[in-house]
Amino acid sequence: MGEFPPDAAEALKAAEGFCGPLELEGISDRRGSAVWKASGPRGVASIKLGTGEAAEVTAREASVLDQLPEYTVMAGRFGDGVWFVTPWLVGPSTWEVFRPVRKDTGGRREVLEAAVGLCRAVADLHGAGWVHGDLQPQHGIHTEDGVRLLDFAWSRQVGSTPWRRFDGTMIHLTAPELAARIIDGPQPVDTTQTADVYALAGALWTCVTGRWPLDYEVAGLGRGTSVDAMRTAIAHRVVPMSTSMPWPALQARLRYVLLAAPEDRPTAAELTTLVEAVDG
Repeated sequence: MGEFPPDAAEALKAAEGFCGPLELEGISDRRGSAVWKASGPRGVASIKLGTGEAAEVTAREASVLDQLPEYTVMAGRFGDGVWFVTPWLVGPSTWEVFRPVRKDTGGRREVLEAAVGLCRAVADLHGAGWVHGDLQPQHGIHTEDGVRLLDFAWSRQVGSTPWRRFDGTMIHLTAPELAARIIDGPQPVDTTQTADVYALAGALWTCVTGRWPLDYEVAGLGRGTSVDAMRTAIAHRVVPMSTSMPWPALQARLRYVLLAAPEDRPTAAELTTLVEAVDG
């Protein structure tokens, strides 16, 4: 990842306020967005730096975190970039929690509890008037205090549109109606709670099977297919669902969500109830 940028020293000072004297570990660095793990004798923090086009996105995420009562954030600017610091969320991601199921080594009861926790976290966010906009298998962290969500860069309060343009996030978890809006416009396109529920069900399906919910090969969309072509196919619902069903009791409920029309799709709270009813 290279060296921590010296002009972002204020971010290090903020992290020291959480942790004390720091040791830094680079976690990710792509498309202008870099994440560092800062560890010290008093705790662990996450430092996120956004430069170039990612600066606006990083500032937007910091603003969202600042408005959510369960998160603590400090933020500032450096050079052409934006930084923010939050306490590090300790715990496995939903993807990691589901590993025993993917390996068929048991643990379904514990995994179901984790799935319910993720659904409830999304339902609570929706109940507070927010849309997440980028739910993925790695974006739920299962801490001792419950499930916490990550990556709020494309989140918004219902009734607000904090960006000039939205072209989608994880294409494989994009609801068909959202894909259609991105194609047809007009911009800016709003993320929705209904599309969140589609992504939530798709993320859980992927955690169970290790595969995306849609079977692109059957639709003739092999490796190398452009995102635009995939988005068009998703918008027109011409990609069938995967037939991999290692956990029918859970996947039947997820399949119902993924195939439902937007107006018939359960809410996140209703999906929580559906998952709770699964016999592990």
